[in-house]
Amino acid sequence: MPALPAPERKLTEWLELCRAAVADVDAVLERMPTRAEREPVVGEGLGGDDTTAIDRAAEEVILARVRDAAGAIVSEEVGRVGGAGAGLPLVVVDPIDGSLNAKRGIPFFSLSIAVAEGETMDDVVFGFVHDFGSREEWTARRGQGACLNGQALGAVRPKDEVEILSFEATRTSLVARDAPKVADLAHRLRIMGSLALSLCHLAAGRVDAVCSLKPARSVDIAAAQLLVRERGLSIDLFEDPPFDVAPLDVEGRSRVVAAGTPELCQQLAAALSA
Repeated sequence: MPALPAPERKLTEWLELCRAAVADVDAVLERMPTRAEREPVVGEGLGGDDTTAIDRAAEEVILARVRDAAGAIVSEEVGRVGGAGAGLPLVVVDPIDGSLNAKRGIPFFSLSIAVAEGETMDDVVFGFVHDFGSREEWTARRGQGACLNGQALGAVRPKDEVEILSFEATRTSLVARDAPKVADLAHRLRIMGSLALSLCHLAAGRVDAVCSLKPARSVDIAAAQLLVRERGLSIDLFEDPPFDVAPLDVEGRSRVVAAGTPELCQQLAAALSA
């Protein structure tokens, strides 16, 4: 087999590292099989959310796995490991996106890893999302498209009208506040519990739009947004644009909207802002 060109070889190596990280988290889940082990609060993450036992255990194994390959890491609980200018690549990690589902045993949560050659969303060159329920593997490489289980996503795209809208980052009060605002735009709502996976489902045309009801952090979206953009779909941090220069850190600056077209994103953003 001929040798791969250098950039391609590096991304191939990252894919194998990500798959090894999945096995690391699988071992954590097996070691902590029930809510009793997963749910206890053991601290507070840099993003302000409670850190549960499963969050911390998963992050520890992921950091151990990627530390030697990364110049710096941004992760859900510990924030940034390595300062600005610490070297590239910058790796953005959410060890468990959908941690409430994970700790309650609901099989819809993911590992999200993005590799970037700089400090902004536009610098992400590789995205990896693994669904621990379905065991689906979602990947994207900048300029090379998006894949599901190693196969390029096909011609199926989100519909031009929003039949299914995924709400994420939801509390009951936020759903009650915002659902009426999109009633004329979306026929059905889904609230599944992992923003990364909902964006992947948008990339595959399984849902037609995605909205987060509280500000999204780069750890939640850095990997999956590359799938969305590689599919030629639209995504926006409408309260703090432009999307492409959004920093890769743990601060939530804006809610996110994503859909098949910029026009649909604008309509959703306008509705949510009303």
